[in-house]
Amino acid sequence: MTWEYKHEPFTDFSLEANELAFKKALELVKKELGKEYPIVIGGKKIFTEDKTVSENPANHKEIVGYVSKASRDHAEQAHTAAQEAFKSWKTWKAEERAAILFRAAGIIRKRKHEFSAYLVYEAGKPWKEADADTAEGIDFLEYYGRQMLELKDGVKINSRSYIEHNTYNYIPLGVGITISPWNFAFAIMAGTTIAPVVAGNTVLLKPASTTPVIAYKFMEVLEEAGLPAGVVNFIPGSGSEIGDYLVDHPQTAFVNFTGSKEVGVRIYERAAKVHPGQKWFKRVAIEMGGKDTIIVDNDCDIDTAVSSIVQSAFGFSGQKCSACSRAVIHEDVYDEVLEKVVAETEKLTVGNPVEKDNYMGPVNDQAAFDKVKQYFEIGASEGRLMTGGTADNGEGYFLRPTVFADVAPNARLMQEEIFGPVVAFSKAKDFDQLLEIANNTEYGLTGAVISNNRTHLERARHEFHVGNLYFNRTCTGAIVGYQPFGGFNMSGTDSKAGGPDYLTLFMQPKTVSDAH
Repeated sequence: MTWEYKHEPFTDFSLEANELAFKKALELVKKELGKEYPIVIGGKKIFTEDKTVSENPANHKEIVGYVSKASRDHAEQAHTAAQEAFKSWKTWKAEERAAILFRAAGIIRKRKHEFSAYLVYEAGKPWKEADADTAEGIDFLEYYGRQMLELKDGVKINSRSYIEHNTYNYIPLGVGITISPWNFAFAIMAGTTIAPVVAGNTVLLKPASTTPVIAYKFMEVLEEAGLPAGVVNFIPGSGSEIGDYLVDHPQTAFVNFTGSKEVGVRIYERAAKVHPGQKWFKRVAIEMGGKDTIIVDNDCDIDTAVSSIVQSAFGFSGQKCSACSRAVIHEDVYDEVLEKVVAETEKLTVGNPVEKDNYMGPVNDQAAFDKVKQYFEIGASEGRLMTGGTADNGEGYFLRPTVFADVAPNARLMQEEIFGPVVAFSKAKDFDQLLEIANNTEYGLTGAVISNNRTHLERARHEFHVGNLYFNRTCTGAIVGYQPFGGFNMSGTDSKAGGPDYLTLFMQPKTVSDAH
């Protein structure tokens, strides 16, 4: 049976009714700022003295919430609760588990602007970016629920009717760890939590330390939707205190991580070690980062190239693993594309994302602010500053969108992930060199080709080595079920979130042969 899936539409904020509704949600959430939030273990809410202070990155003085931090003892209690919950949860029918996801999606859909408003305050997302984040979270719930219904009866295999009947079905792995990022604080957090859950596993959710409040709001929805206690346990805390402990735990069956290369490599290494009492090899799904390139051919639509680069580089202040931080341009059109990108970049507004018309908000925190400022200095020595390069953290962590020109393909600015509003331009003499430069990093997440030459596009289809490749559009904006997302090389395990085989990462196939 084919289950209908349509992705959640984005809100049109040019309509006055939608603008007013979103402003109302911002006012509602503002009244909720500064509250205290517990950890959740086996359905029990526990407040701790040690707390994470979640501040608004656009306004240091505004506290979004005080979130209790889990200790190592709490982590062990949560693991025990998840092991106990797994005993019954794994026996639930796929339809019953999927129904909880559908109900949760419905609850969030009714409160969509409220969740997006939390993303404005806690993650510093402009309206459209916040709305897209929430919509993607809804999409994950809807899509994975339907995927589980597709997989519930397994896969047909051959039987010898005169001797035996054979079946091939999927069963869950057990207890897993979800470590989610701050940049898609709702969508990726929700998707990486709920995918293993609908497959029959139980989860310990450790959200990013700068965005734990939105994760707690998701926990409230799961409880309201009817998810049994202990199936998802909410344990925000220090990576050094509980992260390594949970990855190493002999009863951990899988780790689902999205974040930096440094942390991802560490998790991959630690998960490979077999500890006393461990009976299995741990599954690891890792999505790390990218150094994503838009290449522009000499036969192209210039306006498409310009808009694709600007949107991909500066949407959400470049804080996307799919963001375009490298623009590699054919020498015939290099000057024209560069000039027009600079002109469009200088039109972009930067400020508090509570205000509808601000295209860019702040970067995530002081560490992100400092890192990007360092790349301003690096870029000044490696290329030609065309626009931007200024920063102000007096009230929030604000940086101007920045363009550097004439950067060598092997320069640091072209090789290292910045995760901020910086794009480097490099020139190529022909399509061979465009592809050569595009592939010269250790990453392989996303990329785009702007060209009217079908022969060149087809070459790129086979030779541009990235997990998500786009023709004549942005290199950001993958939609669940439409562009399954994940990358090659040091971008991770290419787990393809929002794709048809994602749930199988958290299940194991079992063959049963019934002799006559």
